[in-house]
Amino acid sequence: MSARTPDTDHEDMAGSDTIVRVRGLRNQFGDQVVHDELDLDVRPGEILGVVGGSGSGKSVLMRSIIGLRPPNAGQIEVMGVDACSGDPEDRLYIERRSGVLFQDGALFSSLTVGENVQVPLKEHYPGLPDSLRYELALLKVKLAGLPASALEKLPAQLSGGMRKRAALARALALDPPLLFLDEPTAGLDPIGAAAFDNLIRTLQQALGLTVFLITHDLDTLYAICDRVAVLADKRVVAIGALDEIERFDHPWVQDYFHGPRGRAAQQSQRRGRHVQGTQHG
Repeated sequence: MSARTPDTDHEDMAGSDTIVRVRGLRNQFGDQVVHDELDLDVRPGEILGVVGGSGSGKSVLMRSIIGLRPPNAGQIEVMGVDACSGDPEDRLYIERRSGVLFQDGALFSSLTVGENVQVPLKEHYPGLPDSLRYELALLKVKLAGLPASALEKLPAQLSGGMRKRAALARALALDPPLLFLDEPTAGLDPIGAAAFDNLIRTLQQALGLTVFLITHDLDTLYAICDRVAVLADKRVVAIGALDEIERFDHPWVQDYFHGPRGRAAQQSQRRGRHVQGTQHG
């Protein structure tokens, strides 16, 4: 693999239509086929919401892209690198350029928040002085909307919303251009979920991130997602802007977007746009 630098990374992504490219993906566990001939493109600088019913393989897809679950067949390219090559350098490159927030946060319970955030820094840049690692961890914690005092706390001492933010700070530790979020608002109350959505959108715009966001939260889709990919029938059956997806003639899509919760989310988003328009007017 040719040598790359952060500068050339951003140039490559700016000139490319895709930052993640999946073709013909197949994942199965024993006789159970989760994905079959799945194709997906993630565009640079977008927040892509990934939705689907239980068992549709949303998390399996994410794990395949980031290299935690080698697929049974197919091709995956991440930032111009073959994610299925088996080359340790390719794997390391993708790891350093991707941040991941797992559904349960996956924080180390015996480490403080600051120590958790420093884990990727110690793994990938072991030569950094302790003082610099601490300052970087402090910066990421503040970016995630936590007070500096959170650095010295254990995960068990934090609320659910604060643990999510601590996990987000760790995902941002290496300044990745690509961020994977698995159900980031799961378990949060509506106010906390809305605040986390706003944080993700703010960080995405400020840092120029590309975000792959798995969610079942319709409010999140309408609040911050640029496009939505629908997983059903073992593949991506539809991908596009929300108004396009809403019109897609598929039973799961119709039930999801036009059921009571879908209508409530749409109405809430319209009210929000009306309020913003009134304020600007």
